[in-house]
Amino acid sequence: MATYMTVRELYEGVYSKSLQDGMKVEIDGWVINNRFMGKMGFINFNDGTCFKNAQLVYDDSFADFEVSEKLRLGCSINIQGILHVTLDGRQPFEIHLTKLNLIGGVDDTYPLQKKKTSFEFLRTIPHLRPRTNTFRAVFRVRSVLSMAIHEFFQNEGFVYVHTPILTSNDCEGAGQTFQVVSDISHPEEYFGKRVTLTVSGQLHVEPFCEAFRDVYTFGPTFRAEKSNTSHHAAEFWMVEPEIAFADLYDDMDLIEDFLKYITKYVLANCPDEIDFFDQRIEPGLKEKLNNFVNKDFVEVEYTKAIDILLEAKKNGHKFNNDNIYWGLDLESEHERYLTEEVFKGPIFLTNYPKEIKAFYMKQNSDGKTVAAADLLVPEIGELVGASEREADLDKLTNRMKELGMDVSSYQWYLDLRRYGSCPHAGFGLGFERMMQYLTGMSNIRDVEAYPRTYKECDF
Repeated sequence: MATYMTVRELYEGVYSKSLQDGMKVEIDGWVINNRFMGKMGFINFNDGTCFKNAQLVYDDSFADFEVSEKLRLGCSINIQGILHVTLDGRQPFEIHLTKLNLIGGVDDTYPLQKKKTSFEFLRTIPHLRPRTNTFRAVFRVRSVLSMAIHEFFQNEGFVYVHTPILTSNDCEGAGQTFQVVSDISHPEEYFGKRVTLTVSGQLHVEPFCEAFRDVYTFGPTFRAEKSNTSHHAAEFWMVEPEIAFADLYDDMDLIEDFLKYITKYVLANCPDEIDFFDQRIEPGLKEKLNNFVNKDFVEVEYTKAIDILLEAKKNGHKFNNDNIYWGLDLESEHERYLTEEVFKGPIFLTNYPKEIKAFYMKQNSDGKTVAAADLLVPEIGELVGASEREADLDKLTNRMKELGMDVSSYQWYLDLRRYGSCPHAGFGLGFERMMQYLTGMSNIRDVEAYPRTYKECDF
């Protein structure tokens, strides 16, 4: 009688020596590769339970030889066989087939082949690309990273809040929102007002912060930004914690602890996937991630950063945008220069000019800057945006009026400053940008299951 197992269980059992050589096993899964050499054939086989494949062996004496010989990449099969432990070999084990059933075949139109396939082509078939090595690794890391995020906050006593996707408030005030309508000829008929897809859960999670103290939301957000870069998407996920009785420095401590925790978690729980990315996607990735978790993040004030950039320009460094001045909203090339050339690691850039930051950020005593911090990392640039929130009702209201905002529609948000206000702070982490940093994948379209970008929404 064969024992039904998964590939993951086989690897764990062989390495722990709890499985015996010669035992009969049964598995369901898919053909990754089928090679016939002389009188023997070798099938690379994966059942989705781990990144590694199992090797199935058959020869011309096998009763199901004709079926085995014709198996193609992508076929789903059920197999039975004898486990042979080979810890000293290239494979820790292999399975010599005794029975094989073809469950689902593939025809000549199957678009995946043994040869290397470009990411650009794979974006046209997102429903099939999880079957490739790269995307098996990407989406397992995405799953594990999601778990790491929840585990960190739950272990720290945070309350998880499901903030709405439909909203009548624009958190960032940039106007780059998708309007929601049920009848295009009467766009405001359903809700009686203009409603959009959320660009951030921050405004809606803040009220819970002033009841539960430490809270977070983690969900999809949407930006109608007509951008076609490798770092922008119309739909993406955000991690947004909010902490009460806290200032910007408490927030920065939380960011550092959080990012190091989730990075260590992925390194520990996806070793095969990280090895693959290190070898095939970004050589040196493991060293980069280990440095990330072991090195202290440096704080640099925005004003000092501008001075550094001006000095670099004076000394001949070429920036595409060399119009550098105090008040500039730094571009990725400036952020990468600071992290890669100057500080050689992550930095918190703090105390930005208020004119380039959102209305809700705490105004500093100088009247020019706000208590904001962006975490900048090599290769990516901005990874996290953070701030202490303005807790003073008059200052917040006046700032909203300065920006020409409709203050009447934010009265519910201002209530938080009227009724038991307290210092509080929070941050936003772009989940996909963290995925890019952890995997070395250069395009945001390749870390989302079904990417939605400008002029692209095919599935």
